[in-house]
Amino acid sequence: MAKITYIEHNGTRHDVEVRPGMTVMEGARDNGIPGIDADCGGACACSTCHVYVDPAWLDKLPARDAMEEDMLDFAYQPDPARSRLTCQIKVTDDLDGLVVQLPERQI
Repeated sequence: MAKITYIEHNGTRHDVEVRPGMTVMEGARDNGIPGIDADCGGACACSTCHVYVDPAWLDKLPARDAMEEDMLDFAYQPDPARSRLTCQIKVTDDLDGLVVQLPERQI
């Protein structure tokens, strides 16, 4: 299991254990993390699972693909360096300790 920390826009922290093979979005959904809407269910067809990745983790994640880049154009206040869609981040043991911050809202 990998511990993922989700930080709501208001600063509330949620530390949850997520099984490798799941996505960071599925970890949020299955643990009732508010602010991850995941309207498309993880198909990379919306931007409602948008987060800002803690800078310490940016180089440890796989690069965004073209589809994720396109969907991030629809996210609320995307950050060119830190924004990711959690449906596109597959949890591995190497992501134990990952920290993501949620935007003020999802669109």
